[in-house]
This record gives sequence, C-alpha cells and structure tokens, in this order.
Amino acid sequence: MFVKANPCALPGLAGRALMETEMAVAKKENIGIELPKLDIRMMEVAVIGDSPLIVHAWSEKAKREMLDKQMKKAKGAKEAKDPKADFESSLYRLKDGFGFPSVGFKSAAVTACTSVAGITKIAARQAFHILGEDVDVQGVFEGTKGRHNLVKIEGCEPSMREDTVRIGMGTADIRYRGEFPDWHARLLVRYNGNVLSEGQILNILNVAGFAVGVGEWRPEKDGMYGMFHVATEDEIENLEAA
Repeated sequence: MFVKANPCALPGLAGRALMETEMAVAKKENIGIELPKLDIRMMEVAVIGDSPLIVHAWSEKAKREMLDKQMKKAKGAKEAKDPKADFESSLYRLKDGFGFPSVGFKSAAVTACTSVAGITKIAARQAFHILGEDVDVQGVFEGTKGRHNLVKIEGCEPSMREDTVRIGMGTADIRYRGEFPDWHARLLVRYNGNVLSEGQILNILNVAGFAVGVGEWRPEKDGMYGMFHVATEDEIENLEAA
C-alpha cells in the first residue's frame, strides 16, 4: 500500500525538498494548454464529372417499411413496383434543381487521404468541411423531419436508369434511379489553414475523384461511376461562359 509522505514529518532538508517538489508540480498543473489560433479560410472548388453520377436517396416508402418493421407493425401486401416513382424518389431535390449530399464529397476526400502522403484520415476529417444548402425532408413518423445538406449538381437534367441488382441471399431486383450523365458541381470548402493548404485540398479532392468517387457504383465500391476531377482554369472559364 502506498502512503503519501508528510513533508512536515521528514527531517530538515529532505522535508523542504519534498515540499518544493510538490509545489512545483502543482504550479505546472495549473498552467493552461496553449493552442494555436484557428486559421479558418474559405475556398470554392469546381469539380467536373468524369463518369455519370448515380444517386439513390432513401425513399419515403423504404423508410416507412423500415420503421414499420422496427415498430412491429403487421406486414401488409407488397406494393406493386412503380418505376417512375422509384426514379423520382431517388433524387435529392433543391428549390432550383437537384443536389447531392455534401458529406459524400467530404467522405470521398477523407478516404482518399490513404493515398496522399503526409496527412492522415483523422487529420483531414478535422481540418475541413464541405458546405452545401440545407434542405428539410419530411419524416415518415408524424411530426418529424430530417435535413440534407446538398451540393447543387449542375450541367444536365437527371435521366432514369434501370439496373438489375443482387440483394440478400442471391435474390435479384430491378432498381430505377436517377443518373446525371454530364455533371459538374461547385464545392464550398471551409478549412483550417494551420493544417491544410489550398494546394493540399485541391490535391486531396483530385485523388478523391479518381480513386473513390461519389454516389452509387463508385470506384470505392468496385464501380466506375461518380468519378470527377478538379477543374482547370480553362474549364472554369468555360463553365462560367455556359
């Protein structure tokens, strides 16, 4: 058993030395930790799609079925498939067009850091954010709502895509989702200049567009869709002129 020594019970110099040591430790513990001031900056990065973007928002129907199952409600007859409704519900809507979750672009950039020397995924996750437009979405439970933060997808209107997919236990299904064949987006990046430079962010996003991608069937998921690159100055001029 450890018993803390009483300085007053120690003879002469030994007691005084122990008391001075404890006072020094206490003084050190009272010193606050000094952190460098945040150097918060903003930059806009234009990205251009290199392959079609496939979107798949959670539909109200899918969320309702999930909630009913969790609330132990009796399962009714399976509704007839409505391809047009499935396509419409797969889209992320803005007041003036269509979008894609901003967190998807950030996740792609953070994942890409495994291919970029000098920065870890943890450091990147804390060093920047991609900002979009907040959109409220009606919840399936009465009186509730959710919120999407969306980056606007520009360049074309979505088309309806049909795919045969495999779901649990080898069961096949036909999915109808939105696809943007020729797209671009403008990412508003808020970042800490003490951690990342403008050049590093551009490099991370470029790697993300090639190696990770966004949306369904992206390279991260063994696909080739949702790929993009950071626009060059000439490409930006063309976008602004369009």
